Amino acid sequence: MTQKNEVGALILRLTLGILFFIHGLVKFQGGIENTVGWFESINIPGFMAYVVALIELVGGIALIIGFATRLVSVLIALIMVGAIITAKLPVGLLGNGQMAGYELDLAFLAIAIYLAINGSKLLSLNRVLFNQNSNELKSAA
Repeated sequence: MTQKNEVGALILRLTLGILFFIHGLVKFQGGIENTVGWFESINIPGFMAYVVALIELVGGIALIIGFATRLVSVLIALIMVGAIITAKLPVGLLGNGQMAGYELDLAFLAIAIYLAINGSKLLSLNRVLFNQNSNELKSAA
């Protein structure tokens, strides 16, 4: 991947990481039981609220620091597919005036798929921990 592409991937990774960290944090701060109740109201087992919130919170941090980017991105993509199918599809792409549509979820899904396919090595903990060679970036530039 060229240096320019790595900068783009870094921007996507940080954006997705920050936004999902905030989503997970809000779920826990706002009372996870509210999310549990909402999940159950749309016929999703309540414990899944904890799973989703934890993936968002911990996964967001992992993306920000560049740890397990591809794995976390796959998990986020699965969450987005689930959110679109179970909650957002019935209200349409742009929503129905009472609930937001799935346009933002679709954008998050696209970013997650990009990162799952391409990864993001620039300024990543993976690069430090696993000694990923920076020459790969230089030779591709």
